[in-house]
Amino acid sequence: MTLNIGVIGTGAIGREHIKRITNKLSGGKIVAVTDVNEEAAKQVVRQYELDAVVYPDDKSLVTAGNVDAVLVTSWGPAHEKNVLNAIEAGKFVFCEKPLSTTAEGSKRIVEAESKYGKRLVQVGFMRRYDGGYVQLKEAIDKNEIGEPLMVRCVHRNPDVDENYTTDMAVVDTLIHEIDVLHWLINDDYKSVQVLYPKKSSRAHAKLKDPQIIILETKSGIIINAEVFVNCKYGYDIQCEVIGEEGVAYLPEPASVVTRKAGKLNTNILIDWKERFSDAYDVELQDFIDSIKKTGEPSGPTSWDGYIASVTSDACVKAQRTGQKEPVNLEEKPAFYNRKITVQ
Repeated sequence: MTLNIGVIGTGAIGREHIKRITNKLSGGKIVAVTDVNEEAAKQVVRQYELDAVVYPDDKSLVTAGNVDAVLVTSWGPAHEKNVLNAIEAGKFVFCEKPLSTTAEGSKRIVEAESKYGKRLVQVGFMRRYDGGYVQLKEAIDKNEIGEPLMVRCVHRNPDVDENYTTDMAVVDTLIHEIDVLHWLINDDYKSVQVLYPKKSSRAHAKLKDPQIIILETKSGIIINAEVFVNCKYGYDIQCEVIGEEGVAYLPEPASVVTRKAGKLNTNILIDWKERFSDAYDVELQDFIDSIKKTGEPSGPTSWDGYIASVTSDACVKAQRTGQKEPVNLEEKPAFYNRKITVQ
């Protein structure tokens, strides 16, 4: 069985996913594409020599009879409508973050999927598929460091353009930490506070950079997350989990170490796509494989997307107020506690 996939949005990430599904992964085929720029969609079909139909709009692609699953890689504000349309049509859907730009929108998706009665949605939180994070998760779950007490993490970019705003440090950048840390320690968030250290001279006038986000979980774990998007030296992702009996670190990406001219050197990545390229491959392969094996996707759920949205909203509010803000999650629907079984 081949999973026929339609892609909404043929920008950078859309093209990357089309390329990996076409050239690297197995079991999936791109049969439909659409973009607000129709010529861009046609160019992708030509570039990758796809046997695919270019649809004039999102809805016609979602409802097309030859499409089994929808890949949403359009701009964030369009995600909610695309996902809701897919659920209504009974189509599987892989949605890049954010699931929705608001908590209310994510809740509507949760309610629609629950009402449908079958898991159709997977959210593109690729860090859960990164080999380093998987190892870190295994160490925590095996109680190798005892009960987690604190987490320290870092998300650094070499630079950002003038369009990058203070709130984007949360909604575009920290959002990955929000999801993967919740998954790592298996604990809901309780509150958040944002602090602004001395501003980098590299940051443009309308951007506060760096930022420190302090998250507290319901069990009392304190997470100290740094977002610094003008660090200049590279793309650097770090995570340290401090437990009662030890400390676990996210492994550094593999790199050759050289000894030369009195110095010990190792390369630091610059491009985020290179850092998580393998994780993107694994998550999309898992999306395809789990649907074929179980009839449902098994990755991050609509509920995970809702948690990220609520927490993100609280973080943005804390950016404005400077106060500790609550993270108010509704009760998790029983639908998302189900175990998916192989058909």
